[in-house]
Amino acid sequence: MKYIIILLFACFTTQVIAQKNIDELLKQYNDNGVPYITAEELAMPKTKAVILDSREPKEYNVSHIKGATCVGYDNFNIDSIQKLYPNKDEKIVVYCSLGIRSETVGEKLKKAGYTNVYNLYGGIFEWKNKDFTVIDSEEKETNQVHTFNKDWSKWLKKGQKIYEEPSETPSTKKDKK
Repeated sequence: MKYIIILLFACFTTQVIAQKNIDELLKQYNDNGVPYITAEELAMPKTKAVILDSREPKEYNVSHIKGATCVGYDNFNIDSIQKLYPNKDEKIVVYCSLGIRSETVGEKLKKAGYTNVYNLYGGIFEWKNKDFTVIDSEEKETNQVHTFNKDWSKWLKKGQKIYEEPSETPSTKKDKK
């Protein structure tokens, strides 16, 4: 019994520490201009929402939430969103890797008059960490998640981490000698 209690305590503590770190990360980068929705809330069958992926196409093609539309971040275009989704009262959930870029896109949507916009807390990383399904560009379930880069990949606890290594410049190669 003692070992079970210790094991449960260790699991609970690890979860609380991981949660706290994501909370701190999001507080560091976000100003809560867009309210959060949790992965569990979004996954509920009764939750009807337009889902927008604010990552870049190369990230989206590795995996995304089923039904999500890739709107990008670098080249996000509010005019194309207004054409696709003219109902400004419709529930919209925006996500990215962790919820930082998606807050910016969500704020742009709100500024354009959308009234029911949410940011997926922890992004696709939290979605996958909670064991929800992601699909690839061929609409097939996958375990891969694009983690943007090596540093950000630490936030993905479940799934296969995919990212590109920065290309080496001649000066970088020289510095390694």
